[in-house]
Amino acid sequence: MGGIVWLASYPKSGNTWTRNFLHNVLRPEAESHDINAMRDLTAYENNTRWFEGLLPRPLAECAAEDVAPLRARAQERLAAEADGLVFVKTHNALVKEFGHPVINARVTAGAIYIVRHPLDVAVSFAHHLATTTDNAIEKMNTSGLQTPNTERTAYEIYGSWSEHVATWTRKPHQGLHIMRYEDMLAEPEQTFRRLCDFLLLKPSRAALLTAIEKSSFARLKEQEDEHGFSEKPADAEIFFREGRAGAWRDHLTAEQVRAVMEPNADQARRFGYEAG
Repeated sequence: MGGIVWLASYPKSGNTWTRNFLHNVLRPEAESHDINAMRDLTAYENNTRWFEGLLPRPLAECAAEDVAPLRARAQERLAAEADGLVFVKTHNALVKEFGHPVINARVTAGAIYIVRHPLDVAVSFAHHLATTTDNAIEKMNTSGLQTPNTERTAYEIYGSWSEHVATWTRKPHQGLHIMRYEDMLAEPEQTFRRLCDFLLLKPSRAALLTAIEKSSFARLKEQEDEHGFSEKPADAEIFFREGRAGAWRDHLTAEQVRAVMEPNADQARRFGYEAG
């Protein structure tokens, strides 16, 4: 069996943690997987290498209209290069852009979607962008939000937090597995076991617990402290900050809580996210 298994999420929702766990559970004989070697077993679909030779000019000089028709071919190239299944990180919403699907269903074998309380996302997103919390919240509430094309990466379509969550999760599918960040923290053995079951992986309990421990937030933060993290945005101070649920209570004002929850209430409630 081949094709792409998408690791999809809104930014700062646990995607990197999930990727690291997969490396550790698939390679149990190794030490804790190097966070700067994530591409050993996983890929990032918007990397410029998948678009090489397809674009009329350098990626950073291209408009979204130039890139949208070529995503399917770029993802076909990515899938063809892999030996069997390949786990591919994306922050794209599951939408069409200029009439073209952002996710190529023809080369898709399945998808894992990670969702996190939007209030905690707001705090983490602000640090990630090296911006104010109010600005991060405004971005989370912006319909159709996109990133720009750069020298290294094609633009991504986040949409608002609610748009992103809804596009991936509104239609149950046997090829889709949904994980809550909070469950990854509170019930790691059960949550990661369900992920392994979805992927038809059968690690022993000892192997599963070892992979979970190797992928713990403390381990990831320790690695970044010692060696840095190549995927950290240039303006962000650190990538792995707190890694806990409910941190928003220490950081957000009542007005900021309302600004997040009111426009995102419907999708938040679907996953048990409240402001209490």
